[in-house]
Amino acid sequence: MTKDVIALTPQMPDIRTILAGLYAGGPDVAINTTADGAVIQLCRPGGRPLVSIEAPILLQVRGEIRRLLGADTGAWDSPLWWTEARAVTTAPEAEPLARSFAGRLVSVLSGTTWPAGPVTTDVVPLTPGTAATPPTDTEPLGVDVFTDKAAVVIQDRPVVAMTNWLSEALRTATTSDRALQIVTPKSSRLTLPTRIALRGHPNRWVVQDPECGYYDGLSGALLQWHDGVFAPARTDSGTTPVAQAFTQISGTGERQLIVSLRTRYAPEADLMLGSALETAWQLLTGAPPAGWSTAEPVNLPWSTRQLTDLARSRAPRPTWLIAIGHPDRPAIATVQITRTTAGVEEDITLALGYDPGEIPPLDAIEGLAETLAAEHHLTSMLTSLRPATCDLTVAPRFEAPPIPVAFTLGIDTVHDIGLGHASRPPLALQPIQLGRARPALHYVLGDGTNAQAGTMLQQLTQHLKNAQKS
Repeated sequence: MTKDVIALTPQMPDIRTILAGLYAGGPDVAINTTADGAVIQLCRPGGRPLVSIEAPILLQVRGEIRRLLGADTGAWDSPLWWTEARAVTTAPEAEPLARSFAGRLVSVLSGTTWPAGPVTTDVVPLTPGTAATPPTDTEPLGVDVFTDKAAVVIQDRPVVAMTNWLSEALRTATTSDRALQIVTPKSSRLTLPTRIALRGHPNRWVVQDPECGYYDGLSGALLQWHDGVFAPARTDSGTTPVAQAFTQISGTGERQLIVSLRTRYAPEADLMLGSALETAWQLLTGAPPAGWSTAEPVNLPWSTRQLTDLARSRAPRPTWLIAIGHPDRPAIATVQITRTTAGVEEDITLALGYDPGEIPPLDAIEGLAETLAAEHHLTSMLTSLRPATCDLTVAPRFEAPPIPVAFTLGIDTVHDIGLGHASRPPLALQPIQLGRARPALHYVLGDGTNAQAGTMLQQLTQHLKNAQKS
């Protein structure tokens, strides 16, 4: 398990300031670098790391500190340098060492530390007689337990974000055919990017509950540690109980509008990626995205040119990125950019949060669908509404599934299926044609309150798939 300490400073920590921070452990602490020099580790001489320190990140997007830390940072909003230190909990001096490192940075550069507490610059002596064997080369950075089946990360933060090191842990687990399992207390929440990253089986959010042990934060299934992995607990009859804590829900009236869309472009030299997302954001919120990044915290001002350059430099490897909105309108998106034989594809999930008194802009969805189909090579788009928190985080409690509002087929998709077949689903549902010569089709499924809309969507998609098979 790690304890995280973050230094937030208005100035970039330079080499001399970093060195002053590294002396927080006195002369007995060894220094190591990993991740191609992006991470500095304070270690026991010849032993395991005590504190891992990531390269400073300049936050240029308003509201990120409050979104991820929930801290009352006052004037310390942005731009700020975010320097994160992660202390292991297996050594008593590790957390004080991380706090002293962060304290030395803010004492020189001013700023603040998180979690809140007294800033210290004391030298932290190593506890005698606790030398550890060095880590093996197979142990990945940031993973607390690494077995043949799972990479387990233990986090004690109010909001678990998809940070650079957590992304690396996910990559390591995926490439080695292991499950990424994130263990948190039940007070923790996930950001939407972290939730999406855990979507694929056998990845899992493991919630520690003093009353029942462990349960899955997304399904509620009781869990037990068995054969090197957290797995569903079974009763004598073979069923898996659901944790009582997971079923304790309270309606707040908050809602989330979720827009999932796909685009496909020809790989042309002047292709500008991110424009479909920017258009959706502008039409639904009145402003473009505020920032983007490949991990959280989101640190770069929004730029379709920069994210296109990044995706082009990584091709043919895929690029995954996050976009965030302005603090007065909760909105966040994930984008997967993939080079395929058919072209360059974007898989986008955009979520927007609304307080109880706010009305989601469902009347803007048809216009958005028409614009994306005509100008941004839309393949398909699904719009849904769900009762969930306005801040777009995920708590380890039951959440009702999204209710479909509308489904859109892009121009090329309609052409491939056949306009006649796509226009006549086996439902009392007449699609709206968007365009004339080669139209897109927009199917209105409801207003987000009719639970039968999910069944209608299943029947519609099955009808459309049948045409593609024939």
